[in-house]
Amino acid sequence: MFYKILIAYFFSIIFVYAQFDKEVGAPSNIKSIVFKGPDELNQFPVIFFGETIFLEFDDLNGDEKNYYYKISYYNHDWKKSDLFKSEYLIGLDDIRIENYQNSFNTLQPYTHYKLELPNSNTNFKLSGNYMIEIYDELDQLLFSRKFLINNDTAIVSSKVFRSREMKYYDTHQSIHFSINPKSNIPFRDPEKLLNVVILKNEQWETVKTGQKPQFIRGARLEYNYDEKSLFEAGNEYFFFDTKDIRINGNGISYVNLNRLYETYLYTNPFRKNLPYSFTSDINGDFLIRTIQGTQLDDYEADYSWVHFSLAMPTSINEREIYIYGKYNNYRLAEENRMIYNPSLEIYEGILLLKQGFYNYKFVEKDSEKLSMNSISGNHALTENNYLILVYYKEFGDRHDSLVGVGKTSSFEIVD
Repeated sequence: MFYKILIAYFFSIIFVYAQFDKEVGAPSNIKSIVFKGPDELNQFPVIFFGETIFLEFDDLNGDEKNYYYKISYYNHDWKKSDLFKSEYLIGLDDIRIENYQNSFNTLQPYTHYKLELPNSNTNFKLSGNYMIEIYDELDQLLFSRKFLINNDTAIVSSKVFRSREMKYYDTHQSIHFSINPKSNIPFRDPEKLLNVVILKNEQWETVKTGQKPQFIRGARLEYNYDEKSLFEAGNEYFFFDTKDIRINGNGISYVNLNRLYETYLYTNPFRKNLPYSFTSDINGDFLIRTIQGTQLDDYEADYSWVHFSLAMPTSINEREIYIYGKYNNYRLAEENRMIYNPSLEIYEGILLLKQGFYNYKFVEKDSEKLSMNSISGNHALTENNYLILVYYKEFGDRHDSLVGVGKTSSFEIVD
């Protein structure tokens, strides 16, 4: 009996730590989580030392609860580091969030919370991977988000190419890049101590790792792989705009007012077999904004029930369809799962969203895997952003420093 208890305890520890390797989704009362660095238009905080990151969210219960933040440090592969907090933090965490404001002149009441880091209580010592976790006053984890600090000691140059394999030429994109230390002193043993992570549109679900330098030219490392850095190109995102919640904005068919506003979007087509058509988007992201009130979007923007629909002649048996976007950090949850309506031959879904500009797409999931583009299709000309993260473990270090970040777009894809 003792051994059974010991084994159960051991596996429970593994399960808890495995949970923290990924970002934890928020409960239903927590909405509109915005996590960004100095760039207002980018919700993927990669900052330099001395820059500020901002975390904002709404509690729809609107009763001014006490929320606390904790910060953990991770290795390049998002396994939790064994460093003590004093080795990566200056000051303390587990601090109450004191900046909050109740909504004003909205049909949906809420309390808006805002946190800036670093602050007078908390600062950072190391570059690399961090996770911020938000807890309630009962020390229950509500949600978590990843952020990164770049010490900017390496230059990362990159371009997007069409695949060299003809079967992927029209549907995929390949990332070629090089890494050069600013000191021009070569990295020591880069095949073992240097790790590269590539993300498409700043989504961790798309991550590719494991690339080793193909060529070493002095201090310069070159990575010109095709297959190892090959991504499905996908398609442009759908979008809608509710900055004026009372009218039919972009992507909106009509609006009704009940207890809250009801926003009905146009029915979107099944695009897998349709020709590619360029549409300017923000690659899945969203921006909170309103033209009502005094332009204080944080606590004057209201909420509406947004109705989504996807044209589909028949139901896709044994597979589920979800509304996918940054609005909930690309999470697949019951609230954004769509239901088939056979009388209208459409999938339907409804989400409670704050006023703003939103990108979204539809994804498909079966019991084994997520299919990101089986509904939208893949087109090599699709505009995507790619992020190349370069980590290096110095001799004697017990952590992976983020030494360089490369950014590139497929807008000018190379044949």
